[in-house]
Amino acid sequence: MLTSPGGRAIGGPETTAIPDPVAKEQFHAEHDTRTFHMPSSLARQWVLITGASSGFGAAAALAFAREGASLLLGARRVDKLKAVARAARAAGAPEAKFQPLDVASTASVNAFAEWVRTVTPRVDILINNAGGAHGLDPVAEGKDADWETMLQTNVLGVLRVTRAILPLMLPQHAGTIINIGSIAGRVAYEGGAVYCAAKAGELQITRALRLELCGTGLRVATIDPGLAETEFSLVRFKGDTARAAKVYEGTQPLTAADIAEAIVWVASRPAHVCVDEMIIKPTDQAAIHKLYRRTAAK
Repeated sequence: MLTSPGGRAIGGPETTAIPDPVAKEQFHAEHDTRTFHMPSSLARQWVLITGASSGFGAAAALAFAREGASLLLGARRVDKLKAVARAARAAGAPEAKFQPLDVASTASVNAFAEWVRTVTPRVDILINNAGGAHGLDPVAEGKDADWETMLQTNVLGVLRVTRAILPLMLPQHAGTIINIGSIAGRVAYEGGAVYCAAKAGELQITRALRLELCGTGLRVATIDPGLAETEFSLVRFKGDTARAAKVYEGTQPLTAADIAEAIVWVASRPAHVCVDEMIIKPTDQAAIHKLYRRTAAK
């Protein structure tokens, strides 16, 4: 069984019926009542999380906060970011600071990095989480705007943020970069050509960074989830709640809290241990196309 650096077992709390994916995600984050028994190795480390306003990013912020880490949070939706920072401070983060960040813009990323330098001279852990899918069209019907957004955020965003933050990590000769990928980067599916290509790009960026940074003391990892119930499908289907809900119908998907715990576990390994790649799927999902769905009782 995996345990956190605070000595607790990794596993989600029991759940009750939640009306929609966004509320369910918030429920899991806000009702995680697990406690700690030992000081955490992550205490007082500076953790930078992109895409921290919701989903995996928001859950990771709370998970690191419970370990006593200090947080640097970036996202486009500042109102949600402010709420996450407030919850993180309440959960135990000594500091939880936030700033607008659009990883699709080099100017925004560079401005964010300059802001980080006004807060701290170092970053210990970088979580490249910002990204997502837009649309589920076949290539023949695809839209340039959707394609460009997916490549900008999932691929170029990872490169921009990493380039900008590395100077704050390399002098320590220690630290961790965790990129959030997807099983879609390993297996293609219909309607997912560009999203799969983007996540395959993230995977290869991770692998290249692992080689480039060997000898610096920095660890590089990718965590690749399968079916997870967050805002992902709601964004992909442009706010169509009924269509988004169908994705998870009859299954027990992963939650944002599940992935956040894995992120914290990878980040908290001893300095000589690097978890290069982690694939996490719900028990109901054996593969992208192999998903067990329960039928409703009549």
